[in-house]
Amino acid sequence: MVEGSQVRACSRCKEYLPRTAFASNRSMSDGLQAYCRKCSAEYYRQRQEVKGKKVREKVAVLPGHKRCPQCGEVKPHAQWERNKSSSDGWSSYRRPCRAERNRISYFKRKYGLTPTELDALVAAQHGVCCICLAASAEHVDHCHKTGRVRGVLCFSCNAALGQFKDRPDAIRRAAAYVEGIAWKPTLVAPGVYRLPS
Repeated sequence: MVEGSQVRACSRCKEYLPRTAFASNRSMSDGLQAYCRKCSAEYYRQRQEVKGKKVREKVAVLPGHKRCPQCGEVKPHAQWERNKSSSDGWSSYRRPCRAERNRISYFKRKYGLTPTELDALVAAQHGVCCICLAASAEHVDHCHKTGRVRGVLCFSCNAALGQFKDRPDAIRRAAAYVEGIAWKPTLVAPGVYRLPS
C-alpha cells in the first residue's frame, strides 16, 4: 500500500488515490483540489450539460498526431500549423478545416450569408454569372452604400463593376461606347462641351 502522506481521499468518489490524481489548488490547505481529476471532469461535464452545452469527449491519439475538433479526424502534425501560444504548440484546427471555418466566418461577417444561403443564391442563378452569363458565379457582389447583396458574379464582371465604382451612368456610357455609339462630348466654345444625349 502507498504511504499515508502520498494518498488522499476524493470528496466525490470517496476513493483513496495518489496525490498525482488531483489537480493543484493553492487555496486548499494541502494545495490540492477536493475532487480527483476524473471526478472533476465528470462534474464539469454535468454542469455544462445542465447549461445546454456539449463537452467534447477525450479521444486517445498516437504521439505525433492530433485530433481536429471540426472533422473529428486524427491526423499527423504535418497537417497542422505551428502555434506557439497553444499548450501543445499546434493550432486547434487542421489547415483545410481552418480554411473552411474562415471562409464561413468571412461570408457571415461581410455579407450576412450562411453557406446554405450562398449555395441557394448560386443555384438560383444556375451557377453562372448574372452579367456575362458564361463564367461560373464565384464572387459575391454587393452595394457598397447599403451593403445589400445583389448576386454572385464571375471575377471579371465583379472587378468591372468595382472599376466603374458602381456608377450606372458610367456603365451606360461604356455600353454605348462598346456598341459604337458616339459618346465623346463635342467642343461648343473654349472650355464648354456638349454631352451626347
